[in-house]
Amino acid sequence: MTEKLQIYKCNVCGNIIEVLNPGMGELVCCNQPMELLREKTEDVGKEKHVPVIEKTGNVIRVRIGPVPHPMEENHYIQWIEVIADGKTYRHFLKPGDKPEAEFGIAAEKVEVREYCSIHGLWKAKI
Repeated sequence: MTEKLQIYKCNVCGNIIEVLNPGMGELVCCNQPMELLREKTEDVGKEKHVPVIEKTGNVIRVRIGPVPHPMEENHYIQWIEVIADGKTYRHFLKPGDKPEAEFGIAAEKVEVREYCSIHGLWKAKI
């Protein structure tokens, strides 16, 4: 059974989906089961991926890693997502962009996820 807001990836074609309506059954793409991406919360490699969250008034600023993550053609942060008060906000990035985003959100508790094209899904919260 899937759960709301889970992220799945097709390891054949690279499609990535987010579950909006949970359901029974298996998610399949390219005739293969899709992989459930697990959110990592601790950096272990050279590159830093855990989102750094700064909240100032009604602005949430998210940077990827204490040192900016690479934003190269084959290795970059594809998107940053904020989940607050039951709403989801997403900012898409491309190679060459800064690995950061600002969201105008008035919320006390927020969860941030980001997706690295090589190292997968990462999460932090305040």
